[in-house]
Amino acid sequence: MRIKNNIPIHGFVAPGFELVKEEFIKNFTSRGEVGAAFSVYINDEPVVDLWGGYRDRKTRAEWEEDTLVQVFSASKGFAALALSLAHSRGNIDYDATVCTYWPEFAQNGKEKITVRQLLAHQAGLSALDRLNIENLEDLDTSRLSQSIAASKPDWEVGKFHAYHAWTIGTLIAELIRRTDPKHRTLKDFFKEEIAEPLNAEFYIGLPAEISEERITTIEGINHPIQLLKGMTKLPPKMLLNFLNSKSLVARSLVDPKKFVANNNFNHRPILSIEFPSGNGVGQVRGMAKIYGAFASRAKILGLSSLTLNELSMGATPPKEGFYDHVNCIDIAYSLGFWKHFSNMQFGRSESSFGHPGAGGSFCFADPDEGLGYAYAMNKHGFGMANEPRELALRHALYSCL
Repeated sequence: MRIKNNIPIHGFVAPGFELVKEEFIKNFTSRGEVGAAFSVYINDEPVVDLWGGYRDRKTRAEWEEDTLVQVFSASKGFAALALSLAHSRGNIDYDATVCTYWPEFAQNGKEKITVRQLLAHQAGLSALDRLNIENLEDLDTSRLSQSIAASKPDWEVGKFHAYHAWTIGTLIAELIRRTDPKHRTLKDFFKEEIAEPLNAEFYIGLPAEISEERITTIEGINHPIQLLKGMTKLPPKMLLNFLNSKSLVARSLVDPKKFVANNNFNHRPILSIEFPSGNGVGQVRGMAKIYGAFASRAKILGLSSLTLNELSMGATPPKEGFYDHVNCIDIAYSLGFWKHFSNMQFGRSESSFGHPGAGGSFCFADPDEGLGYAYAMNKHGFGMANEPRELALRHALYSCL
């Protein structure tokens, strides 16, 4: 179908989910959407599968059924899902020390850090400025993991947490490689153990054979007025810390070389390396299907009840509480995921787990409903969580259940 200004909208919603389609259309007519997709699986069956708008605004190339989209930090959730399978198979214990599996990690006072603390962003390894990132390829797990292993924590482990924006994916990927009996990289483990069994297209490290014509063109916020309006949505303390290059916020988020600038993700080099903190690319339908399979404990994955129980447990805060010293707001972290908490409520209860991405993408599992959820777009909003377009869809979905 075509809506206002001849914008194309495709897909379906199951009976009872008509409100979701209405809100998806409103995103284009009222909320400035350019191109997006939204998908929901319940008990491993699709109930929402919508896509529309333009993959590339300038060329007017339409968002197709098989379009792939970059989801930035939502990639971290898929890395954490892979690690949960390693846990399910007895390859890793969340309460063991990281150096049990990765001996080099014990350098500079890190020998007592547990896997659980690491995945909860408590390890003090969020800063970029001492990681020898001189070339884009230095962000690949094979290189970045060595720099992280040699680094010293910036705070007493377990005292507080701070978002490991560009390092947590590498930490997870190295744990996968160290504990997998076949010593596969994360991108190969994910492909062979999750994506292929589920016939779901999602990549951490884009294969060379994937045509660029299938990939969206990401739009950041470039207009000065839009930028100023967006900045007002950030926590004031976070804005102030951005101005201080020595602050933990700046050291954890600001990349002096601009390798992680939005526009770089429109080009092959950064999409091709293994950088699970931020370069995941896939079909939104596939993302929802993957999270849905974890939410429903689909037999094909071999996810144990013990692991699903771990994923479903509420987050335990560090000593100083839920305040995140990088994002400068309260966030609940557990096992590599964000959890249902205060201003970030998703799913029916704190059993839900997932991860948002820069600009507004969001993917999560709701075990209470056996539900997998995924939304992604190519026009970025400001910030990461509770982007208005995504939030409208989330509220509409749960009003239909």
